[in-house]
Amino acid sequence: MAIKKIRPVKKDAGEHELRIKLVRSLIGYPRRQREVAKGLGLRKINSEVVRPDAPEIRGMVDKIKHLLKVEAVGKK
Repeated sequence: MAIKKIRPVKKDAGEHELRIKLVRSLIGYPRRQREVAKGLGLRKINSEVVRPDAPEIRGMVDKIKHLLKVEAVGKK
């Protein structure tokens, strides 16, 4: 499974959002990784959230990128 790298967004990040989907189970992963998923609002496999494209969110995504599918979307 190839991990798609998220391209950096321009300085005006307020116009962009990230669609984050949990595609792998959290069972068997360290507690800290499970807590990061919970902090993002992900609970079950295939649950999906939309979060603002901020450095804090990107850092959380980077911690558990092996469990997620992430795509950048424009604000509607």
